[in-house]
Amino acid sequence: MKLIPETTIPTYLVETQAEANEVLALEIERLVKSQDGSATLGLATGSSPIGLYSELVRLYEAGELSLKEVTSFNLDEYMGLGPDHPASYRSFMSEHLFAETDIRLTETHFPPSDESGLGACAKWEDTIRAAGGIDWQLLGVGRNGHIGFNEPGSPFDSRTRRIELAQSTREANARFFKSIDEVPRYAVTMGVGTILEAQRLRVLAFGDTKTDILARVLRGDNDESIPLNALRLHSDAALYIDAAAASKLL
Repeated sequence: MKLIPETTIPTYLVETQAEANEVLALEIERLVKSQDGSATLGLATGSSPIGLYSELVRLYEAGELSLKEVTSFNLDEYMGLGPDHPASYRSFMSEHLFAETDIRLTETHFPPSDESGLGACAKWEDTIRAAGGIDWQLLGVGRNGHIGFNEPGSPFDSRTRRIELAQSTREANARFFKSIDEVPRYAVTMGVGTILEAQRLRVLAFGDTKTDILARVLRGDNDESIPLNALRLHSDAALYIDAAAASKLL
């Protein structure tokens, strides 16, 4: 792993995705142990975090990590999908992390995503604050630069809210559904401002579909319509990318 010079956000090139997963899993392990097990983690879904969650499960099974006292907050959730829907993010987290470790489901939180629950967004943010805020937040990045489901144009001070998904986002997520017609058009997401309040931000970006947006953001384009650019405002943010994602940066 090496630091790529002259990037607008600290960015590390990893030889393999597994290397990034190991680095971040050990960072989480150290954080949890330093706080007697009671850390608050912000979690993400999608393809990029799967390997990290597998590594956390491995540490748990090896007796090196317990999540029993951990509190978690997920970045986002689709609207209109029940928690048991196989494409819901709660189902994703259960499959890849929750059901495989000792984390208490009562301490796992998702944005309010039912049709009648939009007024609960502010209350949900109160829950984050009551937990002491998020110590460590995981992010992916969309090919259009979105973080969470904050699409381009999201204000950098935005809070948890309903958002209409861009067509490119729905197309990218169609692989988790039978067809793009089944991909919800709306989701509830932590706002950019909410995300920036986490103490640490860690971003995974792998593959050649991320090349263009990373080159644009990390080499100086400060377009405030790109949510990823908000990470420049954070004092402890870092990206971990592979060679395919970094091809226009090297």
